[in-house]
Amino acid sequence: MKDIVLKYALQNAVRHDGKASADAVIAKVLGTSPLLKSNIKELQQEVSKAINEINSLTIEEQEKRLSQIAPELLEEHKKDETKTLPELPDANKGIVMRIAPFPSGALHIGNAYTCIINDEYSKKYNGKLLLIIDDTIGSDEKPISKDAYKLIPEGLEWLGIKFERSIIYKSDRLEIYYEYAKELISKNKAYVCFCNAEKLRENRAKGIECSCRNNPIERNLKEFDRMINKKCKEGSAVLRIKTGMQDPNPAFRDRVLFRISEKSHPRVKKKYRAWPLLEFSWAVDDHLLGITHVIRGKELMIESQMEKYIWDILNWPSPVLIHSGLLQIEGIKISKSKARKEVESGEYTGWDDPRTWSLQSLKRRGFEPESIRKLFLSIGLTRAEITVPIESLHTENRRIIDRKCSRYFFIENPKKIKITGTKKMKVEVPLHPDFSERGHRKFSTTDEFYISDNLEQGKTYRFMNLFNFKDNEFISKEHDSNQSAKLIHWLPASENLVNIEVLMPDGTIKKGLGEKSLKKLKKGDQVQFIRFGFVKLDKKEKGSLTFWYTHN
Repeated sequence: MKDIVLKYALQNAVRHDGKASADAVIAKVLGTSPLLKSNIKELQQEVSKAINEINSLTIEEQEKRLSQIAPELLEEHKKDETKTLPELPDANKGIVMRIAPFPSGALHIGNAYTCIINDEYSKKYNGKLLLIIDDTIGSDEKPISKDAYKLIPEGLEWLGIKFERSIIYKSDRLEIYYEYAKELISKNKAYVCFCNAEKLRENRAKGIECSCRNNPIERNLKEFDRMINKKCKEGSAVLRIKTGMQDPNPAFRDRVLFRISEKSHPRVKKKYRAWPLLEFSWAVDDHLLGITHVIRGKELMIESQMEKYIWDILNWPSPVLIHSGLLQIEGIKISKSKARKEVESGEYTGWDDPRTWSLQSLKRRGFEPESIRKLFLSIGLTRAEITVPIESLHTENRRIIDRKCSRYFFIENPKKIKITGTKKMKVEVPLHPDFSERGHRKFSTTDEFYISDNLEQGKTYRFMNLFNFKDNEFISKEHDSNQSAKLIHWLPASENLVNIEVLMPDGTIKKGLGEKSLKKLKKGDQVQFIRFGFVKLDKKEKGSLTFWYTHN
């Protein structure tokens, strides 16, 4: 019974981010060995014992043990992990896709999903991927950030996304949009409306046509020229498309195509004042740039409907439009507008502050771009609403960095204790438990140590790689595998230790002491602080080191 429980408990843990479920393991065992139902209490006890042991291991340790006792189950898991994206319709003639961020700030972890899916498809079909900065004028609530023009391509390149080198900016294409807006007006499919916003909403809700809708083509062309040539004030006029004020969907009734904005644009300043809305600029660009497939969120369904309406008017073929479900990442809060305010106010250190969850911050913390790609490819392209725990990203990244990260002791909020009955010792501790050839850290100890743990009376403890003690008295050096001693990390109070600060994802700082071996690290080196987590050296000063926390 013990062997079968162990292998299925390991398999369940590996499948679920290192945490096995007792009910799932019992169901699996009974499914393969129904006779064990007669010993259900014994089975429950055995499963509970196995899970307590297995869940204390790292995923790497779990995978290693599973490969030793049931390699076929590990192979089965790896096959399940290897997902491929579904085939794109009409992709046999080559594809052209686009990544089209609005430059309100740096791309964050949530933005990376669609970018990676587009990149994978363009590679899959040996197609082209365009980076188009969708910098039509922003709103007061969502303005353009000048920094984003550098941060966006920088983040995409770090992710390994291969877009065409020539970046396209919508702010360079206003004259093109004006040309096709006039064509819609000439076809009597668009008109300049002077009704205020409140009247527009009221008419749309009631399905009432305003008097502006029936103005002749010549007047509409003249009024649109006035909008372009700065002869209309902001809010006084908009260009609307004629979809029909009786359309079943009130949101689709005579939607706005152009509006006037007097804000200064980061690239073109105040050269233009009449700016297109999203669906019009994309209707034009998707055709002129030869886009064959568009992947966008389901929240843009109405914009897709609007694009198709415009393509039909202009007798243009429609690209393949694919709508994906909303992706949410459980365990973190992402707000680009909040991040911008905090960056501009100085509350955040910059766009790479860990609280922004930007691609720049993930890089600085020590995430590998491959881990982000693997996570999102495991989700694939789906119309379902998906919620992914942030721990799933941690798991993917841990698998990549675990082997390369040496181990060190960091004592947070150190407390000095004295152990009686011990002598001076010299000990060598491996830099990595699985790779002894990597080398060792050397310690010289006396009877005084720094620890983080709160010790309990009558409980046995073991200093990792050193000795056992109880009630601050030395017991023995030998490690007894059957002994219930709690493992804790330590530092010798007699050595020249280093002051450590660790910047956490929430912006708080944890302080403590680190072993002297850390002084040899270089800026950018990534290590694991035992029983604390993975960290990356960000700043090195005399007598102190500042790390950024990656994850546990």
